[in-house]
Amino acid sequence: MSLPTLHGPRWAELRLHRTALLTGGALVVAALAYTGWLRWAARAYPEPTGACTSHGTCETFLGFPSARDLLSISMSNGAVALLLVPLLIGVFVAGPMLGREMESGVYKLSWTQSVSPTRWLATKVTTAAALAAGGTLALMAVFRFGASGMIGVRWDLHWADRGVYETTGPALVAYALLAVAVGTLAGLLVRRTLLAMAATGVVTGLVLLLLGNARWHLVPALTRSKPATGDSSWVSMWSTNSFVMDQGVTNAAGERFYPGQCLPKPIPGYSCPTDTKVVSAYADYHPRSHFWYVQLIETGIVLALAAAAVYAAFRILRRRAA
Repeated sequence: MSLPTLHGPRWAELRLHRTALLTGGALVVAALAYTGWLRWAARAYPEPTGACTSHGTCETFLGFPSARDLLSISMSNGAVALLLVPLLIGVFVAGPMLGREMESGVYKLSWTQSVSPTRWLATKVTTAAALAAGGTLALMAVFRFGASGMIGVRWDLHWADRGVYETTGPALVAYALLAVAVGTLAGLLVRRTLLAMAATGVVTGLVLLLLGNARWHLVPALTRSKPATGDSSWVSMWSTNSFVMDQGVTNAAGERFYPGQCLPKPIPGYSCPTDTKVVSAYADYHPRSHFWYVQLIETGIVLALAAAAVYAAFRILRRRAA
């Protein structure tokens, strides 16, 4: 790999890890080629031919009803798989990029080559952050290319789904930068390659999990209610493009409960009000317009955590280099 515009420590860093960089670039190219083929196939074979029923037969595309179905499933699975990108980035930074040097003592040689400890670490952090952000953005672009016109249309590509949500906003880039920061801190603290990699994977994974479960509580959900009618038309009182947090019915006193658990008689183990006469229905939901509010708040939280981890890493470095 040749980058003649780079010199000094950054050039040496890229040369040292050029195999990993080339592998990552090859994966992006392969993902783009596969996605491009799926898009072509979805246009060429958009719908199945024949009677696709239990008593009929139809021609399928590689075992799927149509190429469009294969594209949708691939994009849905690919979006979830992209959540592993921050974990892989953090593990690489904590292990081969930093932890291995700390464990073997190579960093001491670097510090004697007219490179200060602060510059040595700053070079590693900025290089890793730039590559992590660039690679993540490239993969996000591939996903957007493949899922263009399908998000919010296909049932398995809802804008609020885990994976789709992160990949269509700045949150995934923020998680990638957090992984770089956590990997840097773990490499300096643990100073053992495998232990630092394990610690980084666990911490980054926990942040992804915890914020993923809490994100829809960062912005208050809207509530809509409607008088219950006998034809159950109140069930569809919100937009199908909304993300429903909770739904049920209320009695005359305004108490909420779920009709399936309380009617016609309470199911043992569930809490039901004394009066189970349905008066109205309710839904707590997030409209599509809340997407960017949640994205920006979550991204800010993740970047703040990343900044704190980087600050802690430089503090530790200064103490050890003193």
